[in-house]
Amino acid sequence: MSVQTTKISYTPYKEHDFKHLKGLQGISDETLEIHLGLYSGYVKNTNILNERVIELTEQGKSGTPDYAELKRRYGFEYNGKVLHEYYFGNMKPNGNGELKDSTVLGKKVQEIYGSVETWKNDFSKVGAMRGVGWAVLFQDPDTKTVSNHWITLHEEGNVAGFVPLLVMDVWEHAWFRDYKPADRPKYIESFFANVDWTEVERRMIK
Repeated sequence: MSVQTTKISYTPYKEHDFKHLKGLQGISDETLEIHLGLYSGYVKNTNILNERVIELTEQGKSGTPDYAELKRRYGFEYNGKVLHEYYFGNMKPNGNGELKDSTVLGKKVQEIYGSVETWKNDFSKVGAMRGVGWAVLFQDPDTKTVSNHWITLHEEGNVAGFVPLLVMDVWEHAWFRDYKPADRPKYIESFFANVDWTEVERRMIK
């Protein structure tokens, strides 16, 4: 028995403009340009996946092996796109200093970790772990608590429903042109020097 389908509506994703990030402290414009090119690829691949899945669905081929393999790629491509948007979005040239104890986020971090310094050290240690991935400060929308997490391959380690507050890319393409392989901690310090804490705090569920 054939399944009749109607035309499926889809609005392609567009790249966000992050060209204002040129001049980051410790992260060269060359690295930024290469990184933005990779981000562009995730946007394009997310659109291609959706277009192909829609095509198969309209042909009544949902659930076929081709359809299933495309669906399995959603987590990787979508999260690759979104995590990069969070990452680029929580930086600006020269940042705005250290996270202050008196801010809403500073108080929340102290509530959980005891001090901003302890939290920052923990986040940095997560980012310096072996392997490629992401360090993310998440907020639980239920308890409003915050915690540091490691994400591998974009989707592995992502907690459904948790809100990303601070996102740091520690895949090698984010820093290898500016630092030696053993100098990832130096990149992490450069990342912190560029953090836009106003944007990070804006993401919080108060």
